Amino acid sequence: MNWKKYLITIVLTAMVTVSLAMAGFMAIFGFDLKQVAGVARLIGVMQFVERKYVNDVDTDTIINGAISGMVGSLGDPHSLYMDVEKYEKLKSQTEGSFGGVGIVMSFQEKDKVMVSSVLEESPAQSAGILAGDQIMAVDGVSVTDYQPEETAAHIRGKEGTEVVLTIHREGAEDKDYSITRSNILFKTAAGEMIPEHPNVGYIRIASFSENTAKEFKENYDKLAAEGMKGLIIDLRSNPGGLVTSCVDIANMVVPKGDVVSIIDKSGNKEVYVSELEETKYPIVVLIDENSASASEILAGALQDTGAATLVGNKSFGKGSVQIVLPLLAGDAVKMTIAKYYTPSGRSIDGTGIEPDVKVELNAAGGIDNQLVKAIEIMEEKIK
Repeated sequence: MNWKKYLITIVLTAMVTVSLAMAGFMAIFGFDLKQVAGVARLIGVMQFVERKYVNDVDTDTIINGAISGMVGSLGDPHSLYMDVEKYEKLKSQTEGSFGGVGIVMSFQEKDKVMVSSVLEESPAQSAGILAGDQIMAVDGVSVTDYQPEETAAHIRGKEGTEVVLTIHREGAEDKDYSITRSNILFKTAAGEMIPEHPNVGYIRIASFSENTAKEFKENYDKLAAEGMKGLIIDLRSNPGGLVTSCVDIANMVVPKGDVVSIIDKSGNKEVYVSELEETKYPIVVLIDENSASASEILAGALQDTGAATLVGNKSFGKGSVQIVLPLLAGDAVKMTIAKYYTPSGRSIDGTGIEPDVKVELNAAGGIDNQLVKAIEIMEEKIK
């Protein structure tokens, strides 16, 4: 007997059997022949790399790289693969506290990350970071290598760990600041009566997290008790967050009807509505080029329903919805699965929301001219 031929026959039979079993298994889950062939190619390359690459190869590393490349090939800046560390940081962004340095950032361009404000008694304040500083790099990596949300995720981290921010300050040489992260208790909504305008309330919403609607209501009720006759909502540099939190706030300020419609690739439609019978106060909303996602949903609903006048600059234009798919290794994929539409049916993805009154920010002399204009408009409304 030709044992070599016999052995080859056994191996080929085994390979065919495994291939057919895999194809059958994948067919059960809806894979077509092209997809089965694609998976076979992927496995073949992985085995080739593991066996022939000159250095030792970690299987998890190349699988993670394959997943990252797959999602990255979509060309969507909001879809990305997150390793364990990035996924943990993402989850912390929707909670009421996190390990961070205590700064609020604005992303004016892909390569320009500015410090909008510094929280009181925060590690950043202790280190000497100032509002108006430009962040050039995080731990030696240029911010141009990251998407905006990745920059924020790299600055955040476990309490007690260190992060190095390279800061550019007007009139000074770039400098590295080593900052130890601490637990940041971050209020996402804060309000007050406008000084010298005792009838005008003001609430700033920094982002939409789990506690934002509760914090907004507390401030809203407090201002109402103090005699508020009109409300200014500041959504500038608000990157968005939880849609559910945004809708909860909409139920306090948007008149009864649609708030936002979410439509996926199959045409399935999910509509979030407000049950508010009527608005109690006239509203002015401040937006800018860094107002994105959930902040655009709220601004768009208020504009479309005529419940508010929008003042400032055109918003960012992120009109898409992402879901997070946790994977077995503690990592995850975040992917765009739908687009949202304002009550009038507008899709603002890539275009943004135009304000009713356009005002370029000019904070010369420490005066916020956009807020000044909003107050002026509100005074006319409540006369």
